[in-house]
Amino acid sequence: MARYMLIMRSTPEAEKAMAEQNIDFNEIIAAMGAYNESLIKAGVLLAGEGLTGPEEGFVVDFNADPPVVTDGPYTEAKELFNGFWMLDVSSKEEAKQWARKCPLGTGVKLEVRRVHETDEFPQDNEWVQKEIKWREEFEG
Repeated sequence: MARYMLIMRSTPEAEKAMAEQNIDFNEIIAAMGAYNESLIKAGVLLAGEGLTGPEEGFVVDFNADPPVVTDGPYTEAKELFNGFWMLDVSSKEEAKQWARKCPLGTGVKLEVRRVHETDEFPQDNEWVQKEIKWREEFEG
C-alpha cells in the first residue's frame, strides 16, 4: 500500500464560477460527505480536512533572517490550498481513480502527491531511526 495526499487548490476562477452558479453550500457539503463516505467504505481514507480561509492564516518567509511572518489574506496567491485527503491505496492508478471522483468544480485543482515512507530514507541515519521509534510509540 502507498499513501497519497490529495491537495485541493482553489483559484480565482473557481471562486467566480461558484458565485455565478449560485450553488447551495449544503449541496457542496452533501457531495463532499458522500465522497468521504465512499473513501471510508473502501477503507482507503486515513485523514481529510478542510481549511479556513487565508484571512485566518499566515505565511512564514525564510528568505530573511529571522524569517518574516505575514498575516493573511495573501493577495499574491493565485491558488489557495483549501483542504486535503490522505489515502492509503494500492497504487498510483488507484489514487488517480479516487482523485477523478472528487466532487470539485470549475477552476479547482486537485494535486496528488505520494507520501514518502520511512524506509525510503537512509536507515543508518540517526534521525530516521528516531522517526521510526516515534512512529512505533505513537501507533503502539
